[in-house]
Amino acid sequence: MIDAQGFRANVGIVLLNGAGQVFWGRRIGIASGWQFPQGGVNQHETLEAAMFRELREEVGLEPHHVQMIGCTRGWLRYRLPKRYIRHDQKPLCIGQKQRWYVLRLTADEGCVDLKVDPKPEFDQWRWIDYWESLQQVVAFKRQVYQQALHELAPLISEVGLIKLPPRMG
Repeated sequence: MIDAQGFRANVGIVLLNGAGQVFWGRRIGIASGWQFPQGGVNQHETLEAAMFRELREEVGLEPHHVQMIGCTRGWLRYRLPKRYIRHDQKPLCIGQKQRWYVLRLTADEGCVDLKVDPKPEFDQWRWIDYWESLQQVVAFKRQVYQQALHELAPLISEVGLIKLPPRMG
């Protein structure tokens, strides 16, 4: 679903383990393409339904494997670099508008299965520090990651999974 301004509706997922580390997946075929799970919202699909569908497709987890901690209040947007804009597609997509969800893994991490979907998104994954993702994500997504992580941090801090940086505390 692409809106009138050219932004595709999308959900992002910050998946935490019990130590407060986040799931970090490497996109297939892109050695430096590490990111959080994310994906588009289908027509007539709620944002929460899209988030759980993407969680299953990209990470192999079902709703009973996680606890939802919260989500961002509104859309966070980023523009695609010009080289990634497909000018031959209509409607034209110039970027993503995302609602970010933060989830806690309540099942064993052995439940993670990157090959559930016939077209996997990731070929590797690991746990990293919550704030480390800001240094590792591709540059054009960095600002939206920063917005999402800072907005979600107080929710995660409340359940004792991460500590807020000094300027947020």
